[in-house]
Amino acid sequence: MKVENLKDIDLSRFTRKSYGDDDTLEQRVAGILKRVREEGEEALYQLTEEFDHVNLRQCGLRVTDEEIQGAYREVSEEFLLALRTAKGNILRYHEKQKRNSWLEPDPDGSILGQLLNPLKRVGIYVPGGTASYPSSVMMNALPAVVAGVKEIVMVSPPRADGTLLPEVLVAAAEAGVTEVYKVGGAQAVAALAFGTETISQVDKITGPGNIYVTLAKKQVFGTVDIDMLAGPSEILILVDESGRPEELAADLLSQAEHDRLASAILVSPSRQLLEQTILEVERQLADLPRAEIARASWETYGAAICVSDLQEGMDLANKIAPEHFELVVADQYSWLGQVRNVGAVFLGRYSPEPVGDYFAGPNHVLPTGGTARFYSPLNVDMFMKKVSVIGYSEAALKRDAKQIAILARSEGLEAHARAVEVRFQL
Repeated sequence: MKVENLKDIDLSRFTRKSYGDDDTLEQRVAGILKRVREEGEEALYQLTEEFDHVNLRQCGLRVTDEEIQGAYREVSEEFLLALRTAKGNILRYHEKQKRNSWLEPDPDGSILGQLLNPLKRVGIYVPGGTASYPSSVMMNALPAVVAGVKEIVMVSPPRADGTLLPEVLVAAAEAGVTEVYKVGGAQAVAALAFGTETISQVDKITGPGNIYVTLAKKQVFGTVDIDMLAGPSEILILVDESGRPEELAADLLSQAEHDRLASAILVSPSRQLLEQTILEVERQLADLPRAEIARASWETYGAAICVSDLQEGMDLANKIAPEHFELVVADQYSWLGQVRNVGAVFLGRYSPEPVGDYFAGPNHVLPTGGTARFYSPLNVDMFMKKVSVIGYSEAALKRDAKQIAILARSEGLEAHARAVEVRFQL
């Protein structure tokens, strides 16, 4: 790794994320969806045995109350305390997002407004197997709880012994998940989208997963809603000369260790700081448990970019539109107003990205692959739907009838015009 000048960088390597360019994968996922839609749970059993080597007929598809009670006995009190504290932070943050229905009467007797209703049933996907993501459970379920969703269904791939990790099960119970199923991959998405003998169809599917999960969500969109198409994790740090190499290196590696395709980018007008941080990354990689993954990410999709000044760095951040954006500069609040296209911004050296991943309260399900240009973090609104309310009075319709009819006939829709005029025999 060496410091690169901005003019020499091919930015497409940081915004290269795609969802479905591989026709073979698309077709394979489509085949899985079709099997589940047509064969129901029999397909779930067969596909889980094929991909996860787990016999669901023996270990059970649905997690029982006894399994959840057993999970509580396996986790530490320290974990439970941390989880519950994080839960409180996440709930408080998302409560501030909740909006109410409104009706606005007019002096002419008409009423316009909007009803906000929670979705009835949502599904959340939580990656599993050997990994443990209780934070993903919290971040997906709690906004739905705040929105008022009554039925929250979690799916997650089982471990080799046919169980889910106790931390994940405890997080599900604490977060208000109402049903948990031991199934993952594209087949789990299909079960949520189409329903099976045991799993009823949901209205929306949220949560990250591998490429099969992402493509499955893409293909079922329209049958159900989805949150977003999540890609590999990203971080971009904009830092001035006050930055500390050991902290910057740790923050970069916190994302690089996620995935070989993750991108970790450091941007600064200080070439010396960039060079020092590159050396520090190498030093920290030496004893990092996931060093192989982190090194592959850093060497392929990492970068240390030298810009002429902080303004050029800010413009670059808004162009790349990273998932996570750390703003580590002397006067971060003076730059905050220029932040446009990022999933989440972390201000100052005491706001490292893991604070947002686990604890602070804002959601960590964030847009990736440049989609922060037009997409938002997972939020309470995503679990609600809006209904427009129109209540015209006789006086209001009489006043507006002629203009409504003119607009209808301009589109060649005579019946539309007559539906207004018939009330007054115009």
